[in-house]
Amino acid sequence: MSDDAPPTEAAGTPELRRLTTYPVKSLDPQDHDSLAVAHGTLAGDREYAMVAKPADEPHDPTTASVGGRGAYVNGKRTAAVHRLRSSVDRTAGTVTLREQDGEESRTFSLDDPGALNAYLTDYFDEPVSIRHEPRGGYPDDREYDGPTVVSTATLREVASWFDVSTDSARRRFRANLELGGVPAFWEDRLYADHGEAVAVRIGDVELLGLNPCRRCVVPSRDPDTGRETPGFRETFLRERQRTRPEWLDSDRFEGDFRLMVNTRIPESEWGKTLTVGDTVRVLGTRQL
Repeated sequence: MSDDAPPTEAAGTPELRRLTTYPVKSLDPQDHDSLAVAHGTLAGDREYAMVAKPADEPHDPTTASVGGRGAYVNGKRTAAVHRLRSSVDRTAGTVTLREQDGEESRTFSLDDPGALNAYLTDYFDEPVSIRHEPRGGYPDDREYDGPTVVSTATLREVASWFDVSTDSARRRFRANLELGGVPAFWEDRLYADHGEAVAVRIGDVELLGLNPCRRCVVPSRDPDTGRETPGFRETFLRERQRTRPEWLDSDRFEGDFRLMVNTRIPESEWGKTLTVGDTVRVLGTRQL
């Protein structure tokens, strides 16, 4: 079925439809048929990050997500990240980059990143270096650091608000796990109140749904050009309120500029594997 086909999800069986990582934080996605859970997240997800700090300075992970020196180079900081195409070969230890409007691509070593750092510094016009964290990567949310969850139907619905494709919505919101066989906003069932979590099993892996993801400026931009969608926030807030499920009463839903679910994966699940087509089952609410 095409992603942009009319919605037919309500009567289906919840299943994992897409499994996506972002090898370099803020750059392009990589889809998988099957993937292991490692250190609380998907293996290889956001394993590398671009940091605005000279390459010869020590990396302090406690400052990597804040402004100033040591800040992530991401869509919140600059729209230029949207115009940089990327693909990572984890086996070869390389990343291939190309500017959106350019024809030439270049491949760089991730293990010996001197040339890569020079390229990024030139592209962003500030000192930028690549960082590597193989144990859990650089999650967007350090507290709820598991894979993020959304449904295909939700992405399709949100895409209709802005007259863009479902794939454009997918690339704007950048979820890890996309669910099929469910209606729009079904994933809002996967969190409860503060102090609680919703246990959900996908195949053999149990996750804890914890929080509706608060959005930033990134989804408002075209994922290829970085151009802002006029009136994005206002439209999103209006439509999210209009379509909010009647049963959604969690005290974690603090405002309508939220979409997607943040999770945590218990250590007991590390090493297990998620596979596209896995059945999704909600196990119930648990106290944290």
